[in-house]
Amino acid sequence: MSGPTGAPEGPGGPGTLPHLPHWGPWRTGLAILRRDLFVTGREFPIFLAQVILQPLFLLFVFGKVLAELGYTQPGYQQVLFPGLVALAAVLTGLQSTALPLVIEFSYSNEIEDRLLAPLPIGGVAVEKVVFAALRACVAAAVMFPIGIWILGSIPWHASTAPGVVVMIVLGSLLGAAMGLILGTYVPPNRINVTFALVLTPLIFTGSSQYPWPSLGRLRWFQVVSALNPMTYVSEGLRALMTTGVPHLPTWLCFVVAAGYLIVLGLVGMLGFLRRALG
Repeated sequence: MSGPTGAPEGPGGPGTLPHLPHWGPWRTGLAILRRDLFVTGREFPIFLAQVILQPLFLLFVFGKVLAELGYTQPGYQQVLFPGLVALAAVLTGLQSTALPLVIEFSYSNEIEDRLLAPLPIGGVAVEKVVFAALRACVAAAVMFPIGIWILGSIPWHASTAPGVVVMIVLGSLLGAAMGLILGTYVPPNRINVTFALVLTPLIFTGSSQYPWPSLGRLRWFQVVSALNPMTYVSEGLRALMTTGVPHLPTWLCFVVAAGYLIVLGLVGMLGFLRRALG
């Protein structure tokens, strides 16, 4: 309906605009997140193949094949499994943030559509991190039935389940924050080389295949592993899921992992703002 002047007539009387739903930052961010989750759901088998393949083969070779051949000590699976859950969480979070950002900033320019949404620029980065962390949590959760299937049983204590869930979420966010840094600071033409230089050391110095305290005879390698954020996710899960295995104190793992998350998240956010506003 129009008023006498021809302007649309809204609930406030002639000449006022009709009421439109208010899309605040929260609703906009959740809408974008739902869209990303919907796309992942449609490609769920491909997603699982991408994120589970490496931890699955590490678990099969180190936990099953080498054990059957007698090259590992009895009980090594109890040490290995929590570390591979941490590996799945951190790596999936990292890859789910870094690779899409490189593509969207440099090739598809899809990031421009998101930056034009009624959402603060920093909110776009937060949505990216949350989405990647959700994917990482799913990847870590899938490791539990895979572990039972391959190993026959996995280390588990129902009383520590809440702590395990919190540590997996923390590790997933930590990996996503690391991916935010790679996706915003590394030039697109060097991302493949950077992944090769980053992922391999990250995997093999993150205490996923061994307890960190057992490196006492290799002090230099112990120091290197202590600098890897994934070490504290691996050790935290190991402390919560196994008994009789040397590990770092649980509280220390939570504190250091949270500290790394804050620092890496701030660095990644600065990189995202620089790319988005540059």
